[in-house]
Amino acid sequence: MSGIKHEHKFLGRPISRWIEVLSAVSVDALILNICLILSCGLFYNFRIPSSAWNWVFYSSLIATPIALLLLYRRKLYQTHIRYIGFRDFTNIVLISFITTLILGSVIGWAQWRSNQEYHVAIYALFGLLAASALVGTRLVKRFYDWRSTAGPGTNGRPTLIVGAGDAGEMIIREVTRSQAAEYKLIGFVDDNTDKSHVIIHGIRGLGTTEDIPRLALQHSITEILIAIPSASGADLRRIFNLCRETKARVRILPSIPAVFEGDATLHQFREVHIEDLLRRDPVKSDLKEVATYVSGERVLITGAGGSIGGELARQVASLGPASLLLLGKGENSIYEIEQELIHLLGFCPRCIIADVRDQERMRRLMLAEQPSVVFHAAAHKHVPLMEANPHEAIKNNILGTWVTAEAAIRAGVKKFIYVSTDKAVNPASIMGATKRVGEMIVSALAQRSETEFAIVRFGNVLGSRGSLIPTLQAQIARGGPVCITHPEMKRYFMTIPEAVQLIIQAGAIGEHRGVFVLDMGEPVRILDIAHDLIRFYGLVPNEDIKIMFTGARPGEKLSEELYYDSEAICETRHPKIYFARNFDIPDWEWLKGHLVQLEELGAQGQTEAARELLMELAWGKLMPYPPTQRAGGSGG
Repeated sequence: MSGIKHEHKFLGRPISRWIEVLSAVSVDALILNICLILSCGLFYNFRIPSSAWNWVFYSSLIATPIALLLLYRRKLYQTHIRYIGFRDFTNIVLISFITTLILGSVIGWAQWRSNQEYHVAIYALFGLLAASALVGTRLVKRFYDWRSTAGPGTNGRPTLIVGAGDAGEMIIREVTRSQAAEYKLIGFVDDNTDKSHVIIHGIRGLGTTEDIPRLALQHSITEILIAIPSASGADLRRIFNLCRETKARVRILPSIPAVFEGDATLHQFREVHIEDLLRRDPVKSDLKEVATYVSGERVLITGAGGSIGGELARQVASLGPASLLLLGKGENSIYEIEQELIHLLGFCPRCIIADVRDQERMRRLMLAEQPSVVFHAAAHKHVPLMEANPHEAIKNNILGTWVTAEAAIRAGVKKFIYVSTDKAVNPASIMGATKRVGEMIVSALAQRSETEFAIVRFGNVLGSRGSLIPTLQAQIARGGPVCITHPEMKRYFMTIPEAVQLIIQAGAIGEHRGVFVLDMGEPVRILDIAHDLIRFYGLVPNEDIKIMFTGARPGEKLSEELYYDSEAICETRHPKIYFARNFDIPDWEWLKGHLVQLEELGAQGQTEAARELLMELAWGKLMPYPPTQRAGGSGG
């Protein structure tokens, strides 16, 4: 332990950082006073009268603290010289102008009161000199800092950047500034011919993506960084296939909100996942704009240990809630997301191990914690398993939703967002039917409470536990065969971050008497996904890895729908989100009677009777008026 160096701190900051800031402040104070003397000297041809020295003295007392305070307020002393940019230089010029204006006003007024001569030229000279000197010293420091750390190194891995857009430019800039010799930038490629042969931060464009195999061989490239976070799945597949012709390691800058906001950094690069190659055009949401209802609020997420619940926790934590309550039954999964938030985001959530079906526990918990926003993501989602265990699906997905929603109403929750699925439309499975009844519960309660309810319906998510991609990957890892239920089976797909953006967005739009649906584009054949996934591993379908058709499993349909014909589809202020207004909203007392009956049938072990009642309820056959639910389309 003797080798660990402990740095002393003062007011939470290292002493060395305080010394650095004080040094910068002292230099700027000296510069300002020199500029005052020089402006007088230039005006009087360096024959400064004694009265002018009085002007310098009093001007220094005014201009120096004002300029230093403004520089501090604009965070010029918090910004490392390596990362100072055009916006900072603009701020320095503006601060010089404001300081000069205040100085001229105060001293000018005093001179006017005492009938002294007022020289505007001296103030103009001071403003120009101060702006030039403050900017100039920082440019010199930045130049020497760049010289000391310049270049991507000569001993690092020969690296090629793919993409010269905003993200690519940031990555090139970060690599050239980095003191680490991890990368030796050879150049970059871009399919935009206006960029493919330009020079960015001293790094030359070498051509287009079609040149990747040739460049990798010519320059012995060992690392390829794909810096195109907005690329479609088709473009990424093409680029990845070109990169696969080389022996280089390929990493990608993923399509995540932070990248869209312009914060691309080297640590965000990761290995290419099959989800990247399958993704649609990413759905972009300015969560900071729409999620003001989360900031400063007490937020509860049920099912927080699952794929959707965990991603909800990550994104909500970044939006500044007053507190974040993570609720789930599985202690290990809750512990994992808690540790991730603490260590990666510096956010400490409150973890609650509880069952959403426990009425008394949920009632007490809601009253004690007083959340103002609830995201209800807790559910059993595995279709074949729920077919074999219908009562568990009923208890968790239906009774759990009923218990949680009523507890939220009694506790005065402002917003309750229910996570649903496309399998709830004309359900063929127990899982889909339970989620449909969950939608009915939320819709019915929304009519009789002040809590704002929102339902979010979307298709399959890529990469969630137990979903398609991990299952196919495991089959490929075993050497095959890859099992597909039907050659024409299709599904809508989205990434987990996209799904969570939609969920958070839905809570902000304000409607609470219908369903939010994402425009998910066209459904994708699972067989095509299997082919892409096998090729992703450098193998050939039906040669290296066999594909076997096993037939549809219980509860599965060849294709899913996203909305009913009885739902009026409306646009929202988000171009990729639609609102399905539901006109078949059941009366709560009528619905509650059937829910009690479902619970009793399950408790008595009458599985088939419970299954039959569930499907009739989900399809609207028990409604006191004729159901109008007929299959819809793709939601847009």
